[in-house]
Amino acid sequence: MRNIIEIRNLTMKFGELIANEDVSFDIEHEHIVSLIGPNGAGKTTLFNCVTGFYKPCSGQVTYYPEEDNKIDITGQPTHKICKLGITRTFQIVKTLSEMTVEQNVMAGAFLHTNRTSEARELARHILEQTGLTQKRDELGRNLTVAERKRVEIARALATNPQVLMLDECMAGLNQTEIKDVMNLILKLKDSGQTLLIVEHIMEAIMPISDKVVVLSSGKKIAEGSPQDIANNDDVIKAYLGEKYHAKSKKS
Repeated sequence: MRNIIEIRNLTMKFGELIANEDVSFDIEHEHIVSLIGPNGAGKTTLFNCVTGFYKPCSGQVTYYPEEDNKIDITGQPTHKICKLGITRTFQIVKTLSEMTVEQNVMAGAFLHTNRTSEARELARHILEQTGLTQKRDELGRNLTVAERKRVEIARALATNPQVLMLDECMAGLNQTEIKDVMNLILKLKDSGQTLLIVEHIMEAIMPISDKVVVLSSGKKIAEGSPQDIANNDDVIKAYLGEKYHAKSKKS
């Protein structure tokens, strides 16, 4: 098993506020790594540091697109990081409302081509992969929340990422829609995709994760398998609560 991203001693401050403090963990190739923790724990800030929206105050993010190829991406521009193969979705979906679903996905495909025919061909493949083919001519503004989130994932996939980072892609969905997203994530992993996921819905994220990293007040307080995390006293106290712990033991 090789690492595709290594995060080492990452610290991000906003004035006197410490959002991430000395955070280190690895993202393994073709694995699902989930980042959990209470609101304000620093999860999205860490996403922003990895993808170039923020330049960390200290620490390093190293990317291995190939086993023998090492790139320091710390503080690199977002477009460069995306072109290297790391892309992300956002907590608040950013569907292009006056464009069709197909055009939304084509926007991602244009990262690697300037030919409309190539972008459309890739977009249609991604639409089929994500179950959106029947919606391809629908305008973004007419989509449900679940459909918008799926379009966001599809557009990110169209950039041809090695690492796909999903920021609360299941928030606001009903149980059926959550199950559909879980199945899509597992399908993407089976196709060779590496994923880093921020999520609050533990019943959804724990069964599909290979590893879970827990942040609290900007610090990493635990890292391990979903079962280890569910039984970790520090995590139960800081985030999961006894109710989830008891439920996970039964299941």
